[in-house]
Amino acid sequence: MQLSEEQRATVANWINEGLSLSDIQKQLENDFEIRMTYMDVRFLVDDLDLELKSEGPTFDEPKAATMDPSSGVPGKVSVSLDKINRPDALVSGQVTFSDGMSAQWHLDQTGQLSLNAKDPNYRPSQEDLQEFQTELSEAVKKSGMF
Repeated sequence: MQLSEEQRATVANWINEGLSLSDIQKQLENDFEIRMTYMDVRFLVDDLDLELKSEGPTFDEPKAATMDPSSGVPGKVSVSLDKINRPDALVSGQVTFSDGMSAQWHLDQTGQLSLNAKDPNYRPSQEDLQEFQTELSEAVKKSGMF
């Protein structure tokens, strides 16, 4: 689906306002009666060379759905679950580490947990990784997914 220049500008404004991909997906349907899959919205943002704003760097994933345990409080690790999971994941979301760096995470069908930061050289501390695993476990339990 091709968007008009006006619609593209509107999407860019939504991103500048900090809307997540899932929010943009809803706005497209509400404002323009355009139904797009989540993946199509991801591709649209990529095609427009736009970058999502959030607590930290993102990777085309929606921000917190129902879980956002520590709301990005400095010095704490916060974990959020996506409203719509990645196609290759049982569950996915975003983590913000105590140093303010964010990363996308997902748990695949084999039980493998992947963590992808925007900076490929970023490595969270061992303490942050342990807290991430604890927060992730709690968030998943609270969501009722498992």
